[in-house]
Amino acid sequence: MTLTQLEIFSLVAELRGFTAAAHRLGISQSAVSHALKSLEQELGVELLRRHQSQVELSDIGQQLLLRARAMLGLANTLRQEAADARGMKRGTLRIGSFGPTSSIKLLPKILESYRAAHPGIEVHIDEGPDRQVIQWLEERRIDVGFVVLPEERFDTFALIEDQMVALLPVDHPLTAHDSLSLQDLCHDPFVLTEAGSSELVSRLFSAARLTPNIRYRCSQLLSTLDTVGRGAALTVVAESSLPADHDRRYVQRPLSPPIKRQVGLAVLDQRQSSPATLAFIELASKLSYR
Repeated sequence: MTLTQLEIFSLVAELRGFTAAAHRLGISQSAVSHALKSLEQELGVELLRRHQSQVELSDIGQQLLLRARAMLGLANTLRQEAADARGMKRGTLRIGSFGPTSSIKLLPKILESYRAAHPGIEVHIDEGPDRQVIQWLEERRIDVGFVVLPEERFDTFALIEDQMVALLPVDHPLTAHDSLSLQDLCHDPFVLTEAGSSELVSRLFSAARLTPNIRYRCSQLLSTLDTVGRGAALTVVAESSLPADHDRRYVQRPLSPPIKRQVGLAVLDQRQSSPATLAFIELASKLSYR
């Protein structure tokens, strides 16, 4: 068993195909097939089920994939520690990011400083909804991820705090109020954005024993803002996720009582994190985001 075989197995499982994995790795499809066949023969189990152009994991494949990713993560940490002894001239850092707050307002500033300090580290960024970043962390597909705090299952590091606000069409009657309660927002059609703090918004209403009238679900914040701007619904979003150029079609109002949101970085286990990951966290924690 080799690390190359495990890397190919992990990538085929992620991309659900031999051709896509071969293209990503820059090798032939036959080389991918041969590596996986050899791995299955050595382990004596079927890891993948082939279905024409796609593949799916077997039950034992699902179990061993987590082990494979853990081994690959430890191998990467070993390389990083060796690179650290050489001044971190080489290495890889995999980051998970969600929504405009992390992808637009936090990450660019951090990366600018990080690349200046560690130009030899290759950075991979995966973007998805907040719950997707959590899953990537648990599956060891990323080294570090931006998350909404608290997240007790991980080692976390707070970066910024902002507040949740109500977003209303400009001609909505509720704009006459200086602030709004969650209950005020339960009567009209509601749009929930899946890109950022959707889990937090859902928990807020659930904790208050309220049920918003969800009529729309948008995968991107821009779609959510457009839905509100067209007068089709209202919503609750994080203030720092809103674009700097204010759209005159909607207005924001603070919530009463105020609801704060913290965004930070998370790793599965700080003790097993690579030097490149720890350097990223240390640098991010020192920056000011005002």
